[in-house]
Amino acid sequence: MVCWVRTLLFISVLVPAFVECRIRHYHFNVVVKNATKLCSTKPIVTVNGTFPGPRLYAREGDNVLVRLTNHVQYNVTIHWHGVRQLRTGWSDGPAYITQCPIQPGQNFLYNFTLTGQRGTLLWHAHISWLRTTVHGAIVILPKKGVPYPFPKPYKEKVIVLGEWWKADTEAVVKQATQTGLPPNISDAHTINGHPGPVPNCSSDDAYTLHVETGKTYLLRVINAAVNDELFFKIANHNLTVVEVDACYTKPFETDTLFLGPGQTTTALLKADQGIGKSLIAISPFMDTTVAVNNLTGIGYLRYNHTLAFTPTTFVAIPAVNATPVTSVFSDSLRSLNSKQYPANVPLTIDHSLFFTIGVGINPCATCFNGSRAVAAINNVSFVMPTTAILQAHYYGINGVFTDDFPAKPAIPFNYTGTPPSGVQTMNGTKVYRLAYNSTVQLVIQGNTIIAPESHPTHLHGSNFFVVGRGVGNFDPEKDPLKFNLVDPVERNTVSVPTAGWTAIRFRADNPGVWFFHCHLEVHTTWGLKMAFLVENGRGPNESIEPPPSDLPKC
Repeated sequence: MVCWVRTLLFISVLVPAFVECRIRHYHFNVVVKNATKLCSTKPIVTVNGTFPGPRLYAREGDNVLVRLTNHVQYNVTIHWHGVRQLRTGWSDGPAYITQCPIQPGQNFLYNFTLTGQRGTLLWHAHISWLRTTVHGAIVILPKKGVPYPFPKPYKEKVIVLGEWWKADTEAVVKQATQTGLPPNISDAHTINGHPGPVPNCSSDDAYTLHVETGKTYLLRVINAAVNDELFFKIANHNLTVVEVDACYTKPFETDTLFLGPGQTTTALLKADQGIGKSLIAISPFMDTTVAVNNLTGIGYLRYNHTLAFTPTTFVAIPAVNATPVTSVFSDSLRSLNSKQYPANVPLTIDHSLFFTIGVGINPCATCFNGSRAVAAINNVSFVMPTTAILQAHYYGINGVFTDDFPAKPAIPFNYTGTPPSGVQTMNGTKVYRLAYNSTVQLVIQGNTIIAPESHPTHLHGSNFFVVGRGVGNFDPEKDPLKFNLVDPVERNTVSVPTAGWTAIRFRADNPGVWFFHCHLEVHTTWGLKMAFLVENGRGPNESIEPPPSDLPKC
């Protein structure tokens, strides 16, 4: 079969060539580059010198090869967020979960196939806080000749949302770890790397989306922010959502998108306003008493032939605590559930799990107040090992992890009521073991210990169906009666509402070790993470592939 081979060079030039294959080659060189934003310059870690990093384009079914070479002082890994990695967990990327990190001066070939997936995803560093600037888009086009299940757009545009710190974020997280205090919040939000106009800086470094009157555009919107859930709006324009997390949805129209870190939303934009310039705004969501960067990131939608000094049409952004806006958006998402793209929701369940998630306080003799902020699932703060768990599992190395992660809290309590007197967590490197092809129902319950908060949670290695959500404590008798088991949205990252719960279902048909964690980097750092260990099935087609010969060593 004839296909494109795309080779991404060090200078970020994409060189295409026709060859007889379905392999896409990329070269990712991790390098430091000076960047100027908010009227100040600092060195940042990048891939191929760009922020955001290079876009990875492929088609469903393609084999993707990414040679990553580390030219910086930090250890590095890359996670292909949302790529299922069927039997190729060695290429999933989370440091010390599926691989040891790529050390300075070393390289590694990520090798995976895009099986049964099409749409918008992202890649990002998965060690420390390097993903602040080490991230980019993944665009998976349908197979050749397969149309979109929605009207074909005139053009497609990738829009990556992010956060920017004036300080070095590695220094920010190091200071927070030493003091035990929460890390400093970011200084700006960015649209394709541009913060737009901000206070105390005269530079209007803003992204502009150029459109032609009467045309329809497909916007691939990605939240690559580190700690902020974000609203996305364009003045005087509605958007029709057609896909989230590389899963098609029933189309619905909205004027506001809501994305947690790690989530993607693909939407159709009709350029139906004639000439003019409209504001694009991204703003944070936080409906609790947690500090957040409340600056709005600004960009512009500009119609062709608009005069230079045409006034901008402004947009009303949602309030920072606009919980109803997030609920309406989340409740509007439904799987397409067509004959070609069915919603295969597990109807019988082998493992019924109940995870409480939240933050706590542990003693710390060397910390600022004699205590340290931590986070936990079922009161277990995850401790990162020094050997990758997948390697320990594959080679039978003892002492790296235990498989006794609790299926439910050891001591039930009123999760969204008055917190218990003890706020200390236990530490451990624990996984939950699943037989191949078993089905899982997981209720993720937010708690109010220290402070309730919305938690965007991400599962590696599988998509899941969001069958229910609500506020308050999950009722195991009444709430399952309201589950949507017909066309629930399918995705890889979902927000658990503040002092509320979300129920998901998935099938464990991908052997390996799969990280499950809050995608707010602050909470991941504090320990709000665990892993599922999915055992091999029968025969090689139901077993993880052998590790590659160049797998990094710890």
